[in-house]
Amino acid sequence: MDARSGQEIYAQNADTRLHPASLTKMMTLYMAFTAIERGQVRLDSKFLVSSHAASQPPSRLGLKPGQRIELRYLIRAAAVKSANDAATVIGEGLAGSEPKFAQQMTQMAKALGMRNTNFRNANGLTAEGHYSTARDMSTLGRRLFYDFPQYYSIFSRRSADAGVATVSSTNKRFLDSYEGADGIKTGYTRAAGFNLTASAKRGSKRIIATVLGGTSTAHRNQVMAQLLDTGFGKAPTRVREVKPAPPQLVAEKKVVRRTVQVARAEPAQTTSNIQLSASDRPVARASTVAVVTPAAISAAVSRAQAAAVPVPVRKGDTLSASARPARKPGTGQLAKAAVDPELLAHAARPEARPEEGDAAETISPPLNAARPAPAPRGDRAASLPAPAGSPSLFIQSTEPQQESMALLNAPAPAQRSETIILASLEPEDEAAPENVEIVARGSGSGGKSWGVSLGLFRSQREAEQILLKTALQESGALGSALSRVANTKRGFEANFVGMNQETAELACGRISARQQTCRIIGP
Repeated sequence: MDARSGQEIYAQNADTRLHPASLTKMMTLYMAFTAIERGQVRLDSKFLVSSHAASQPPSRLGLKPGQRIELRYLIRAAAVKSANDAATVIGEGLAGSEPKFAQQMTQMAKALGMRNTNFRNANGLTAEGHYSTARDMSTLGRRLFYDFPQYYSIFSRRSADAGVATVSSTNKRFLDSYEGADGIKTGYTRAAGFNLTASAKRGSKRIIATVLGGTSTAHRNQVMAQLLDTGFGKAPTRVREVKPAPPQLVAEKKVVRRTVQVARAEPAQTTSNIQLSASDRPVARASTVAVVTPAAISAAVSRAQAAAVPVPVRKGDTLSASARPARKPGTGQLAKAAVDPELLAHAARPEARPEEGDAAETISPPLNAARPAPAPRGDRAASLPAPAGSPSLFIQSTEPQQESMALLNAPAPAQRSETIILASLEPEDEAAPENVEIVARGSGSGGKSWGVSLGLFRSQREAEQILLKTALQESGALGSALSRVANTKRGFEANFVGMNQETAELACGRISARQQTCRIIGP
């Protein structure tokens, strides 16, 4: 692809899910660079080496369990030497465990637009469900160049200091042999073959390409050189640069709600005897009012005078707003007011009060002053004892009142709902990943189909080279045809298969026009 715009130039089997091998470390390093830029870690942060990380098979840096090593050295070892133990330490240090880190890698891949990629570890060793495609790896290589230009130069180093040792680049041969090459990453396992994502710049052009499933290092580098040459030949000199947008990471929070049926516990049937002993039953109110004599009033007033406290009264005070004043020593106005209406009226007049600055004089309130609010009736009155020595000026009715408190006969409370909704923030167990068929290399479509044959060759490599050269020259005519080398008794036959009759005839006609042997293969 043209790295400047992301425009695809040539693709064959670009979306076939294959083992990426150590190309996985490109995502491990992308996650490390992201954590550094976010301030989560620093280059001098020391990561602990676990026994799991130290036990990873070669290629490795040789880390020991319990050892602490700076992140800068781990990045150099993973990028330059492709050390499996260093990549695992990075994953465990950033996420706490390698499985959690692999989930984060997959989420980041989706955010970058890598639709056919799933990770199971941080180093790329063969694992079930660990796959990617040539298109996705080229996308990731372009992201590393544009998203982290300050760290991209590490992929062009021929050697680096990894703290415990100086390591050499696994991509040194291609970097030295191809003009303008400056990265990015190699990979190899038996299941994956020889893989390479490379980037090269010539003039104003930059091309990024990916080869998966090479048969050897030399074969892989040769195919990569042909791809890059084709890209430089077809890419325009001037093109509008379109930088990739920032990854859109979406944090999902699952809330699982379950309905739990809870058996309702029946309350124990107990009987409580409650006895109100705070006060006696109030006296029944009489139906008639008794006649109150002056002698009874005089006696009541005398008792009130004995308990009263003198309160000075000044001009402007109101009798109804002040406490009951005590009788002035040596006078009998309060007693006289009880039986002399004229004295009572004289005491109520404002002009009878002292002027400001005069000596305060205690004046007894008249009997017809505003009465206090009546005491509460019913159950509240039953709980308030009468003050000692107070006169009973009113006789209540003798009609019985119905009790307002019936604790034993109170209705039962409404039955509560027996359904309880519980909320949990713990997600349900994730479903097992779908079964994904992993193939090591692209193969023919099989069955009845049309195709073209380019002839017989003495070696498999010679047949593969002619197929690659033809695919680059006639990519438009071949369409989605698959290349296949058939090992026959007469030699290695180079074929393009998986076409319909019309496509096969058109492709063979264009190939023949280039003075190349071509024969149509029918179903």
